[in-house]
Amino acid sequence: MEIRLKRAYDAPSEGDGQRVLVDRLWPRGLSKDVARIDVWMKDIAPSHELRKWFHHDPSQWEEFVVRYRAELAASPQAGACIQQLRDAASAGTVTLVFSAKAKDRNNATALRDVLLEGD
Repeated sequence: MEIRLKRAYDAPSEGDGQRVLVDRLWPRGLSKDVARIDVWMKDIAPSHELRKWFHHDPSQWEEFVVRYRAELAASPQAGACIQQLRDAASAGTVTLVFSAKAKDRNNATALRDVLLEGD
């Protein structure tokens, strides 16, 4: 299972495999042609409330992960998305695409960890 992470503003590449946007909002200023997103999974993104609370504050990262995991566990739609992503990653490379500036503290990072736990 290969799951990669990439900012939406970084150029797509052949090695990305299936590109899945995991943000609730479309990346600002990015056209669909340039982004080359295969699937947009809004249902797996953190809620608006959680996203606003976190606001990419590094001091809140650990609590964000706990709250985000709780949201994922409570949502049947997110559960279906998680299974779909695991199935896709078992068949080939999946790249979780995100728009956050922080490459190591964002919902895609937390989601990748959840996906790999099921491996």
